[in-house]
Amino acid sequence: MEPGAGPAAAPEDDALLALSLFLIAPDQLGGLSLRGSGPVRDALLERLSEAAGCTFPLRRMPAHIDDERLLGGVDLAASLAGGRQVRARGLLEEITGGVLVVPMAERLDAGVAGRLAQAMDAEETHFGLVLLDDGTEDEVPPTALLERVAFHCDLTRAGMTGAALRFGHVEDVAPLGEEALHALAATATALGVHSVRALNFACHAARAHGALEGREAVAEADISAAARLVLGPRATQMPELPEDLPDEAPPPPEQYEAGERDEASQPGERPLDDVVLDAALASIPADLLAQLAEGRTRRSAGSGGGKRKLSGQRGKPLSARPGMPRGGARLALVDTLRAAVPWRALRRHELDAANDSLVIRKSDLRVRRFEERGARVTIFCVDASGSAAAARLAEAKGAVELMLAQAYVTRSEVALVAFRGEGAELLLPPTRSLTRARRVLAAMPGGGGTPLALGLKAGSEVAEAVAARGKTPHLVILTDGRANINVEGKGGRPQAKEDALIAAKTIAARGLDALVVDISARTAPEAGELAQAMRARFLALPMADAAKLHAAVKAAQPVAQAA
Repeated sequence: MEPGAGPAAAPEDDALLALSLFLIAPDQLGGLSLRGSGPVRDALLERLSEAAGCTFPLRRMPAHIDDERLLGGVDLAASLAGGRQVRARGLLEEITGGVLVVPMAERLDAGVAGRLAQAMDAEETHFGLVLLDDGTEDEVPPTALLERVAFHCDLTRAGMTGAALRFGHVEDVAPLGEEALHALAATATALGVHSVRALNFACHAARAHGALEGREAVAEADISAAARLVLGPRATQMPELPEDLPDEAPPPPEQYEAGERDEASQPGERPLDDVVLDAALASIPADLLAQLAEGRTRRSAGSGGGKRKLSGQRGKPLSARPGMPRGGARLALVDTLRAAVPWRALRRHELDAANDSLVIRKSDLRVRRFEERGARVTIFCVDASGSAAAARLAEAKGAVELMLAQAYVTRSEVALVAFRGEGAELLLPPTRSLTRARRVLAAMPGGGGTPLALGLKAGSEVAEAVAARGKTPHLVILTDGRANINVEGKGGRPQAKEDALIAAKTIAARGLDALVVDISARTAPEAGELAQAMRARFLALPMADAAKLHAAVKAAQPVAQAA
C-alpha cells in the first residue's frame, strides 16, 4: 500500500477530480451534483463541454420541460405537412450515451425527477447527469437523483482552478480486494451512509482514480480519494470514537516534524479503515461537522412557501391534461392537435373527409395546467398574561420582526394573536408590512389571566380564514400551558385546562399545522400535554430570545408537499 492521501484537496480541485473520474466511468458513476453558482462552476461546465466535443452528446434540459419534449411524441408540424403521423425524438433518446445538464435542480418537479431516475436505471437509455444546485441551505435536488450520482460537490467556498481534466482507462485497474472493500464499508457505516449504491460508487471511484494515476491495482490513496469524494459529502452522523481515547486528540500527521514521528504514527502502518475514515472526514467542512454533531442537515423545502396547488390560470406551467376548456381552464391548442394527429387517417376514412382535413373530437381536447405555491402565513398565538408577560411579548415581537424581514424572500406572511385577561384579540392580521407590524407590536398589551382556550380558538379561526384564501397557515403557540380562565371568561383552573385541551383537539381534528413553544422559566408538563392533544410539534424553549425563537420556528416549519 502507498501512503495516505494527506491533507484534503481544495473544493475546486475535488470537483475537477470528480468530473475526471465521472468521464472515465460514466456508466458506473452516474454523474455529479454541483452546489453553488459562480465562475468555478462555469469553468467546470466549460471543461465538460470541451471534453464532450464530438465524443458524446451534451444537452442542457429546459427548466420547464414537458413530457412530449422529454419522452418524445408526435412531431406536429411534420405530421400536418405530410398527412401522416411523424414521431419526434425525446430528449432522453437524444442524450443516450451522453451527459444531461439539469439547471435549478433544487426546484425540479418530482414527476420529471422520477422519469429521469427511471431512464437512468433503464438499459436502453443510459446517460450521465450533472445537477446544478442553486438552492439555499434548506433546498436540495430530489433525493431520487442525488442517490444516482456519485459525487456531491460544494463549490460555495471554492476559488478558480486552472487545472485540466485527466483521463484513463478503468478497465486497466483490477477490482478492489477484500481489505479495501472492508475499509470503504466501515467508513460508510461510521458516517451513517447506509446506501449500497453509494458504496458501489465508492468502489468504482477508487478504480477510476487508480486509472488516472496509471496503476494496475487500487492503492491506499485511491481508496482514500473515493471515500473523500463519495462518502464524505453523504455523511449523516459523526463517527463514534473509542471510549479509551485520551481527552485531547493528537494533532494530525501533517503537523509533526519528520523527526518527531514514531514508528506507530507512520501512515503506512495505520489500519486502512482509519486512513480511509480520516480522508472522508477531511472532506467535510467545519460548519457541516458541527451540523452533523447537532443532528442538522440540509432538507428539501420550498423556500418558505406554502403547499403547492393546481391552477388553470397562473403559476409554473405543467404538462397539459385531457379536459374541457371551461371554468377558467384554457385550451392547449398544440397538445390538442397532437392528440388528434394519430387518429387522422382512421377518422378521415370513417367520415369520408378530404385528404387535408383533421378531425378533432372531444376526447382530443387538452387544457393547460399550472402549479402555484400558496403563501405561508405564520400565526403567533402569544400568552400575554401574568408577571412574565413582558419577557414573552419581547420575544414574540422580536421573532415577528425577524420573520417579516424575510417575508419578501420567503413569500410568507405573519399574524399575531394575543390572549390575556378574559379574552383573545387579533392584534396583527396576516401581513408582510414590517412598518405596520412594528406599530402594532409597540402597543401590544400584557398582564392578567390566561384564557388559553380562547387564544387557541382565535388562532384556529385565523388559520381557517387563511386556508380559505388558498394560503398555508402555520400556528405557533407561545405559552406555558397553565390556563386559569375558561372559555366563558371565568376563573378556575380545572375547567380552564379542560377547555384548552378541547380547543387543542379541535385544531388537531381540522388538520392545522401547529407548534407549541413552552417559554416558561422551567419546562412545564401542561405545555407538553397541550401539544400532544393538538398533535403538534413541541419545543421547550425556556428563556428564549427573539433570534432563538425565530430560528426554532423556521426549523420546525414542515416541508411543503404537493397538494
